[in-house]
Amino acid sequence: MAGKSAAVRTEREESGKRAVPRARSVEASASNLDRLIHERTRLAIISALAVNSSLAFNELKQLVRATDGNLSVHARKLEEAGYLTCTKSFAGRLPKTEYRISAAGRRALEKYLNHMEALIQATREG
Repeated sequence: MAGKSAAVRTEREESGKRAVPRARSVEASASNLDRLIHERTRLAIISALAVNSSLAFNELKQLVRATDGNLSVHARKLEEAGYLTCTKSFAGRLPKTEYRISAAGRRALEKYLNHMEALIQATREG
């Protein structure tokens, strides 16, 4: 370990600049992720809606493998953020809940994906 520290010090002294570890810049960038989308269930919901024009509650529940309560809570958080819309209606006597991704949700997902791609690229280059 001491040999490695000396090598780092030597590199810093030779360059005349303060070396910033690459891991820190990637870590700092990772902390800027959209935490609302980054959570597994919400990412699954927004991703499923991005590739489908709309999904009924039970279709979405099956796709993301969530319980009724879990899906409801996560979908509500995304709806409150304006990332998806929820339409409730009746098909005969049966209630029907349908979800669609909003324009803001599509932009947020695109930004999130771009951010993740940049992190992956920085990690591969590191």
